[in-house]
Amino acid sequence: MFNIKPIFLTLALAVLAMAAKAAPTFTVQAPRQVVAGNKFNVTFVLRNGEGSNFTPPEVAGATKIYGPGKSTSYSSSWVNGKTSSSSSEQYTMLYKANQTGRLHIGAASIVVNGHTMHTNPVTIEVVAGGSQQRDEDDYPQRRGGVQYNDPSTQSAERAVTGNDIFVRIEMSKPRVFEQQAVVCTIKLYTKYQVSQFMPTQQPSFDGFLIEEIPMQPSLNNVETVNGQQYMVAILKKCLLYPQQSGKLTITSGNYDVNVVQYEQYRTVFGTLQQPVEKSLKVQSNTATVNILPLPEPRPASFTGAVGKFSVRTALKPEQLKTYAAATYSYIISGTGNIKYVKAPELQLPKEMDVYDPKTTADAKTTGTDMTGTMTIDYPFIPQFAGRFEIPAGEFTYFDPETERYETLQIPGRSINVAKGEGAPSNHYRIQNMDIRPIARGDLGLSKERNYMVDRWTYWLWYAVPLLALCGVLLYYRKQLRERADVTRMRTKRASKVAQRRLKQARRFMEQGNRDGFYAETLSSLWGYLSDKLSIPVSELSKDNIQAELETYGVDAPLRERTMALLDKCEFAQYAPELAEQDLRQVWDEAAGVIDSLESVKRAKTAAS
Repeated sequence: MFNIKPIFLTLALAVLAMAAKAAPTFTVQAPRQVVAGNKFNVTFVLRNGEGSNFTPPEVAGATKIYGPGKSTSYSSSWVNGKTSSSSSEQYTMLYKANQTGRLHIGAASIVVNGHTMHTNPVTIEVVAGGSQQRDEDDYPQRRGGVQYNDPSTQSAERAVTGNDIFVRIEMSKPRVFEQQAVVCTIKLYTKYQVSQFMPTQQPSFDGFLIEEIPMQPSLNNVETVNGQQYMVAILKKCLLYPQQSGKLTITSGNYDVNVVQYEQYRTVFGTLQQPVEKSLKVQSNTATVNILPLPEPRPASFTGAVGKFSVRTALKPEQLKTYAAATYSYIISGTGNIKYVKAPELQLPKEMDVYDPKTTADAKTTGTDMTGTMTIDYPFIPQFAGRFEIPAGEFTYFDPETERYETLQIPGRSINVAKGEGAPSNHYRIQNMDIRPIARGDLGLSKERNYMVDRWTYWLWYAVPLLALCGVLLYYRKQLRERADVTRMRTKRASKVAQRRLKQARRFMEQGNRDGFYAETLSSLWGYLSDKLSIPVSELSKDNIQAELETYGVDAPLRERTMALLDKCEFAQYAPELAEQDLRQVWDEAAGVIDSLESVKRAKTAAS
């Protein structure tokens, strides 16, 4: 009979030997924020070493309830033929926060191989919360809850609940005015390590204009929610500018998540842990914001600016000459919806040939709003020499802090125009000419009398439009019959629409815009498959696409190519730091999949 014990012991010894070669580290894990009166734990972790004489720090402002509790773990994993292993000793202290303020935790010490190691001091913010205290049995460690920093509690036999991992949509304010910025943050809270995160349905922001705040999602923060600690990653952060009043809701999103749990094996040398993945489907909450309408009546000079702004003017060039182009500019600076401010009206003297204004915005997000400059250029060409007056104006914005309209006076300006070379522009003459000159001389009029009704060409002018009208009616009836067949029309336009959208993706590819490229490619693929397979948008999912492709008669290799391409684009869009695909290769693959699916259509039509 085959004896597995010698092999198992050999593997365990190998794991311990590899762990011993790594340099030891001594760190502290503590929440950044706790609620006064609640309990919290501080864990000191020694990795890849054997410690002794552990000395916990003194913590002023908190009462020690338990500790130190020591636990030892060994883990190893085999990924792509490579072996990795680690060992750790954890010393857990349980405290209770006594009062609000800052709680300083000093350095702990431990002796490793004859040398004393220390942790870095940390500071915890204690905030006011519920006054009730939690019972001992209500603390997660006491009742056997999952701990983000303790793999021994993350057993593969344990069911992952909505209390262990969830996605939350948070709004910075419960109510704002129209066009006032509100920050939307989508966070992932988890007690498990996440190996894969894939959005299947993003939250919708109907009624808002969106300004993305660049983020790199990573599980590098720890937060306490309802007395429990979670690793936190910010998935998305954006500024929302509401375009209408009333109650606006951000709908929930759906996500496919793979978390890491551990299968544990007890040996005489300790506990060995093998990571395993579990697939989950997670749905976020919805978030609602009350949007207040801007006060009435609105000033005539109000053009939609909400925030705090200043305005100045500029003239280029300073020395003006007739028939030479010049520009008069409004330069609006401040914080608010600066990119969405409409150009104020400017009345230049009638002696100027005025063109349509050009607007340029230079703004960046500051975390809670946009700050920058909006430049509105009014091009004009003086047509006469002399002294002219640019009239004074007003610029009005709404300040949401004071809830009032503020009007800024724009002073007028005198300009001197010198005589230049050239002639008045045709654009100016046409705009300012009421009556054209009277034609003089021989007009070439004829006195000969001819009756057109006697000519066959006269009747041809009636026959040709009549025949054309009949043709148009027949074609229109044909189009009505075809358009009545919605499925046929969607299938007919599917490839054309997808190829048009791929052109936009190609432009993003040439610009090196990876986010825009994957968003456009993914959108064209989803739209093409929806039209091609006649799947309503509300029922569009990978499972439905897989089933409909098979029903349509698409062979297995092409189905696999299609689904793999969708997965690749989704992964690259929502995890850009992990995507390494060549954009040209992805674009060619998308065009090839669409072309192959179109071939299936033609083969099916021919076969029928």
